[in-house]
Amino acid sequence: MKKNTQQCNQIVENEKHYYSQAGKLPYFPLAIKSGQGAIIKDQDDNSYIDFLSSAAMLNTGISHPKIVEVITEQAKDFVHYIFPYIYHEPSVQLAKKLTEITPGNFDKKVIFGLSGSDANDGMIKFARAYTGKSKIISYIGSYHGSTFGAISLSAISLNMKRKIGPLLPDIHHINYPNCYRCRFNNTCDTCSLECLNELEDAFKYYLPTDEVAAIVIEPIAGDVGMVVPPKKYMEKLYSLCKENNILFVVDEIQQGFGRTGKWFGIDHFDIEPDIMVLGKSIASGLPMSALVGRKEIMESLGAPAHTFTGAGNPMACKASLATIEIIKDEDLISKANTHGDYIREEFKKMQEKYNIIGDVRGLGLSIGVELITDTKEKNSVAASKICYRAWEKGVLLTFISQNVLRIQPPLIISKEEIDSALEMIEESIVEFLNGEIPDEVLETSKGW
Repeated sequence: MKKNTQQCNQIVENEKHYYSQAGKLPYFPLAIKSGQGAIIKDQDDNSYIDFLSSAAMLNTGISHPKIVEVITEQAKDFVHYIFPYIYHEPSVQLAKKLTEITPGNFDKKVIFGLSGSDANDGMIKFARAYTGKSKIISYIGSYHGSTFGAISLSAISLNMKRKIGPLLPDIHHINYPNCYRCRFNNTCDTCSLECLNELEDAFKYYLPTDEVAAIVIEPIAGDVGMVVPPKKYMEKLYSLCKENNILFVVDEIQQGFGRTGKWFGIDHFDIEPDIMVLGKSIASGLPMSALVGRKEIMESLGAPAHTFTGAGNPMACKASLATIEIIKDEDLISKANTHGDYIREEFKKMQEKYNIIGDVRGLGLSIGVELITDTKEKNSVAASKICYRAWEKGVLLTFISQNVLRIQPPLIISKEEIDSALEMIEESIVEFLNGEIPDEVLETSKGW
């Protein structure tokens, strides 16, 4: 079990000396040296099966040959030139392609950024400018990024908000519909969408609808535990937005580009959002984000309202175009469904054997496995120890929301790699239940 991690440990210690830990969420001392497809190698030449995809950033896998090729070829021509001042063909091609693959039978426009965080900031700008209204509604448990606007939208960690206020005004939060932990003790059969009463009461008593610019929702709530809302909830929420002239905005940063078994998470609900926020896997690892919205919304601001010196990088644009081609050519959306169904079924088999697994949920290759105590409380110790032991065995696995195993492998992962990873994860669960994982790993495996 014990593996050589001497070089990895040295890099970790050096980083602690030079790098602010405000930017770290440690799980284990893994220092990556190289990777290909769904396999990572660390600085000590240990190999791992990737079940994280760089937090859903690498849907096409690590260093896909086509991504490497287009980046290399573009770099030979020019690496970058300030995009707000000049023009280049890759950006136009990508903007056109994004309007084609995103839902909505209406004219759209695109704007580029560097991360999902700044894209959410941009969304706030456009929503307020277009509607002339200031209030934005987001969800408790949501994570939208780490810039000031994105932090204001988020409600998942007090450490994001401590000591840095005041944050943006007029951002309001309501509860996300979590059927496994329903606050009304309903089942799918008895649910009457009581969870939407909170929003309707807010509209009635303290949030005038004529002051609300937008409601922002993740079609699958990622960092709160891969929670999938009922379709009827999304449909009713969308209707409320349309009835009250409120923009319906979806944050697809984590769930987009084939991960859920459709191009985008919102496609599972047959809804056409007014604005889509894109990032992470958009360029297979290069820093890039985009907003795609109705033409009239995206024309509500003039320059330089949302410009960045590094935005629209031609290498990132070429990588994004290649990402879209790979998803199509390698049928990765279909693979996300097939592999996702298989992984969920395998975890459900484990659930029958181990009471520690309370829920298995998700869409495509965006899966959450919730670990619980005998009283259904969140089992954060189990999540920490199991992920650490899985890493020791050879699987890169993390947890979110304190107790939910985050299962998000690259869409290109093979069935053989999945089976190997699942075997190691189950072994780790058994070893946890047998008390074989020491408490000392909790000093390293902290996560969120």
